[in-house]
Amino acid sequence: MPALNRRQFIRSAGAVVAVTAWTGRVQAAYAKLKIGAPDWNLQLEGKPGSVELAKSIGFDGVQISLGHSSDPKAPPSRLPVGESDLCDQFLAQSRKSNFPIASTCVEILHRNYLKNDPLGKKWVAESIPLTKKLGARVILLPFFGNGALKTHDEMDYVADFLKEIGPEAEKTGVILGLENTISAEDNARILERAHSKAVLVYYDVGNSFNNGFDIYQEIHWLGKDRICEFHLKDNPHLLGQGKIDFPKVVEAIAGIGFSGWAQLETASPSGDVPKDMKTNLGFIRGLFGQH
Repeated sequence: MPALNRRQFIRSAGAVVAVTAWTGRVQAAYAKLKIGAPDWNLQLEGKPGSVELAKSIGFDGVQISLGHSSDPKAPPSRLPVGESDLCDQFLAQSRKSNFPIASTCVEILHRNYLKNDPLGKKWVAESIPLTKKLGARVILLPFFGNGALKTHDEMDYVADFLKEIGPEAEKTGVILGLENTISAEDNARILERAHSKAVLVYYDVGNSFNNGFDIYQEIHWLGKDRICEFHLKDNPHLLGQGKIDFPKVVEAIAGIGFSGWAQLETASPSGDVPKDMKTNLGFIRGLFGQH
């Protein structure tokens, strides 16, 4: 093969330096990131068995649903995980396995929408001390389907409630994370109006990508101070087999210096949940240079 000339050598050497620098930066970022799995994607929603399954697959923690009623027309008197001994069961399993509950989800907001149902406010208020008791820090507040935020009036209504409840979350030491279908700019507008350090964005790359947003730019624009946690997914595909550029996502997360949790809210196309979850976990860790 012909020898490299000086210009080719400089270009190739520069590429090696750039790749080495990128790899080092991403590997350093991994030290700040923990990767968990939602119990609903483990097909054990609201069940303490999700703790041991997540650990056996190799995750760093588990995200749990605080439950909902089996009958949409008959809401429970309290959030199910707090109404029975489920909370104690989760805590016992977490301690036995030496495995953390990373965050919680007020899943019942899919039925009692925070944007217009007084029960939604009740569930958020209950989730704060319950999440604290579980040893978690972030509470996911979902806004999807008929509960999606579609107008600025709805966003303002939610923001005003979050401004009221924010001090209680701050005092308790938990974060209220907004997961939705709106832009980074609209989310920032809610955060500004809520005016609480306990109200942040729960950034789901799959939801935002599917709603037409530039997720790589939005992650950079929001930055680490406005994002409390990530959902990583490209459903119904395994990670890396869909349309989302996950090396670019990882670069964006590393670029903002994010420190916290990323949950793999991923589907299991093969039907084998542990197998597909392990595959997705290995893919993400591989991008961070960790195996």
